[in-house]
Amino acid sequence: MGDYSGKRAVVIGGTYGMGMGVVEALLAGGAEVLLTGRGEKGLEEARGRLGPRAHVVRADVADPAATDALAGEVRSVLGGIDLLHVNVGTAEFAPFDQVTEEAYDRMFAVNTKGAFFTVQRLAPLVADGGAVVFTTSVTNVTSSPGMVVYTGAKAAVLGFSRVLASELLPRGIRVNTVAPGFTDTPTMGVRDLTDADRAEFMRVGDEATPMGRHGTVAEVARAVLFLGFEATFTSGAELPVDGGLGAGLGPGL
Repeated sequence: MGDYSGKRAVVIGGTYGMGMGVVEALLAGGAEVLLTGRGEKGLEEARGRLGPRAHVVRADVADPAATDALAGEVRSVLGGIDLLHVNVGTAEFAPFDQVTEEAYDRMFAVNTKGAFFTVQRLAPLVADGGAVVFTTSVTNVTSSPGMVVYTGAKAAVLGFSRVLASELLPRGIRVNTVAPGFTDTPTMGVRDLTDADRAEFMRVGDEATPMGRHGTVAEVARAVLFLGFEATFTSGAELPVDGGLGAGLGPGL
């Protein structure tokens, strides 16, 4: 566990899964954290689970007005940001010839547009010398059937991060991405996943991953915090946390 005493962090999509793992590690290290979520159930559970240094805020990244309001909330509550972790994502499986316009728009609204405008609105609040970490995906380097739109949306975020790393360099703000593979979270990042779907997803992921298992939330959180606070000579990079899947160490997908 790192020492984050006196640090101020914003975790977008922090009410469950990987985002919650990052929030809990930050709080354990002494940071003050503002985290966002969209569903009321997750927000209430987070409020009950976390202590007084956690500020739980409802915000929908797909709604620009909500993002503007969030910037005001961050300014009021934290004053500034040392780490901004943009952990937003939604996936829907479909072969490319069955993708609907509605599904395409949903995935790009959250994964791409939401991520971009969140950073645009909050970047003025990031302290000089601070850090931005996006969550992307191992799909940036794999060719997973049925995930064509999700893959495109996350690849766009990687592109954003590299240009933002250049544009924010004069302020000493580092911009990087963490690219998880199969990770053991409640939803596995997939919209409307049933228990049976989740079990099958776990099986497929374990078989595809060279290390033979899913990653844990804690493993992803450690990578995010490494990029956020320890990797002080790193910007514009993508750090895989995927059990070797993206490196092609095994059969893959």
